[in-house]
Amino acid sequence: MAAPYVLVLYYSRHGATAAMAAQVARGVESVAGISARLRTVPAISANCEQTEDEIPADGPLYCELDDLRDCAGLVLGSPTRFGNMASPLKYFLDQSSALWLSGALIDKPAAVFTSTSSLHGGQESTLLSMMLPLLHHGMVLAGLPYSEPGLMTSTAGGTPYGASHWAGADNSRSLDGPEAALCRALGKRVARLALGLGGLS
Repeated sequence: MAAPYVLVLYYSRHGATAAMAAQVARGVESVAGISARLRTVPAISANCEQTEDEIPADGPLYCELDDLRDCAGLVLGSPTRFGNMASPLKYFLDQSSALWLSGALIDKPAAVFTSTSSLHGGQESTLLSMMLPLLHHGMVLAGLPYSEPGLMTSTAGGTPYGASHWAGADNSRSLDGPEAALCRALGKRVARLALGLGGLS
């Protein structure tokens, strides 16, 4: 059997969500016996079709359905689009019906993270929107417990529903200490749950 991994799947337009994904992956990698697999999704056109090359010019590879099917756990990330996940990520998830039909993701742990330009720009509603397809897939959702001190000290991002980040109006604000720590905690939690639940197919 192949070594287990947590899929850290995200879409990033300006780099903030990608920075969060890197911290989530660090959290996963801090757990012995499991690795992180970073993957992204291509942008889509106004006609809702993939328009990018099959292999991105830089950064992680584009996700394949096999990456999703074979993962031991999933951490899903997206910037906020009017309080919802970005359409490229939803477009990818909308193509996962075969995994739903086969039950490939049932009982595997999952978590979510997001970045917003404005402080009250829909962090929590975006996280909740990303949870919906994961529930339909039968995944076990993991949030951030209040034993994580960053939830009480952060003045920008961080919710019990998942990790979040306030990027600022021009998307130039970097992850601060508590935000980055919460991303790592989320990755670590999903990795530990993946090993504990034995969500390997």
